[in-house]
Amino acid sequence: MLSDHVGTEVWVKHENQTPTGAFKVRGGLVYADRARRERPQVKGFVSATRGNHGQSLAYAARAAGVRAVIVVPEGNSPDKNAAMEGFGAELVVHGRDFQESREHAMGLAEDLGLEAVPPFHPDLVAGVATYAEELFDAAGPLDTVYVPVGMGSGICGVIGVRDLLGLDTEVVGVVAERAPATALSFDAGEVVTTPEAATFVDGVACRAPVPEAVEVIRAGAARIVQVSEDDAAEAMWVMLRTTHQLPEPAGAMGLAGLLAERDRGQLQGQRVATVLSGGNCDTELLNDVLAGRTPTP
Repeated sequence: MLSDHVGTEVWVKHENQTPTGAFKVRGGLVYADRARRERPQVKGFVSATRGNHGQSLAYAARAAGVRAVIVVPEGNSPDKNAAMEGFGAELVVHGRDFQESREHAMGLAEDLGLEAVPPFHPDLVAGVATYAEELFDAAGPLDTVYVPVGMGSGICGVIGVRDLLGLDTEVVGVVAERAPATALSFDAGEVVTTPEAATFVDGVACRAPVPEAVEVIRAGAARIVQVSEDDAAEAMWVMLRTTHQLPEPAGAMGLAGLLAERDRGQLQGQRVATVLSGGNCDTELLNDVLAGRTPTP
């Protein structure tokens, strides 16, 4: 049904089916495992998140038998907050957005004697890259893969696996028009920050990209597509209707970018894929989407 709707062959990588409902858990498990083996003095982790990164670290820390303290911004998703606590995280609410939470988390780690985990790290990328290998192995030759972009671990993992396998597949990142920092950085050739990232798509609400991620994306991605809030909400509805799989807002961003390029006539005859990066969607937000409304940040 999704292929019929788009008008070309579409594959979906369902990362909403992991134990935490999102792709990030792969990175958290790799990060925590290496810490346990190579840095046994680490008693726990501190990091900032809008949700999925925090759930990943909480899940992985519990498996490793260490502590997880997660900082979230004010007004963060109550469902994601509850999930993090359910996986054993100690939650700290601080800051108006992810960037302010991130800055607070770095200082908190020193105060608590725990290891600060950044949003982008080689071990996190190595972990989440495993979904890309699964996708390429299952789908066969693909012309283009559309990947939601927050802090960049997902798209960098896809680029790395594509290159290791020697494939010709284009990798296209997708961001929100109201959180365009990565797209602006891609075009400028250097990190560009923005004062706001006022999008309801919390998983891509980045206003200060990581330089290492920008370097990989610029070298390996074909382009970065920006989509509107309305298009993001529409993609959520299309994904749910055609696949009967629930996406969180960021989980449908790849599809939103795919549909935007379809409308410009760029997909005819292609085999394409989109990454449904997560399914952790708040009930109130889902009610808006199902009613045909675009949620507000």
